[in-house]
Amino acid sequence: METSKENTANIIKRYIRYLKLERNYSGNTLDAYQHDVTCLTVFASQKQLLLSELQLPDLQEFASSLHDMGIGPSSQARVLCGVRSFFRFLKMDGYREDDPTELLESPHLGEHLPEVLSTKEVDLLESAIDLSKWEGQRNLAIIEVLFSCGLRVSELVTLRLSDLYLDEGYIRVLGKGSKERLVPISQKAVKELNLWFSVRCHMNIKKGEEDYVFLNRRGAHLTRTMILIMIKRLAVEAGIQKTISPHTLRHSFATALLEGGADLRVIQAMLGHESIGTTEIYTHVDTTTLREEILEHHPRNIRH
Repeated sequence: METSKENTANIIKRYIRYLKLERNYSGNTLDAYQHDVTCLTVFASQKQLLLSELQLPDLQEFASSLHDMGIGPSSQARVLCGVRSFFRFLKMDGYREDDPTELLESPHLGEHLPEVLSTKEVDLLESAIDLSKWEGQRNLAIIEVLFSCGLRVSELVTLRLSDLYLDEGYIRVLGKGSKERLVPISQKAVKELNLWFSVRCHMNIKKGEEDYVFLNRRGAHLTRTMILIMIKRLAVEAGIQKTISPHTLRHSFATALLEGGADLRVIQAMLGHESIGTTEIYTHVDTTTLREEILEHHPRNIRH
């Protein structure tokens, strides 16, 4: 059993190793889960308890403390997900015989439909790009790849030249849990990538960064934050009022497929969703769009 702060640190270390080696979680996911356990460790220390001694009432108090700190329901739910994962590990590894999180409730989350862009709005976003600047063609290729392939931004920044099979019309994507998938790429995205490569070939690329598709002015691969800033700036310049991010283009990709008649299982495979339930949110988006179309175009709804 856990008897000291030193043992607590060792347990957490073993837990993170388990997530990395056996669950094959990415670096970003590992950081999030470690953050969750660190928050719980601070709470247990304040109660003068060891992590393995916490019971359901303690965990319910911890959940309430997240609310009192002004943390929103979705963030609370994510932290509690990490806490559940940790206690499952404690039980599995024999640190305790029960799992008190089995009865721990998460905050109720209202259904949130993701913001999406129409093809016309994506065109507006691209038209705001200044192609006279060296990074203009790069940014155009980034938006086309995001919209054409539905990539996560983390997948885009790690995309490598060796992952591209442009002649065959596919790219290889390394998704969550280091799972690979092949995703078709549009001819327009291929065209914009080739134009970017005509710029990229003249860059001074840092050693070790040669295989990354998208680079910054210093010849290193881009970060997620750089792409977020770029897309938000373009949205303002294009006059798009929606609050968007790189993930908006992923949502837009999925919604466009659904509206075009694609099977939900196909969309699941393209997005790299482990569960079909994650993909099903796009059926709600489609229903919302359908309602708007009916209100606008059906003769019984048109106001003369």
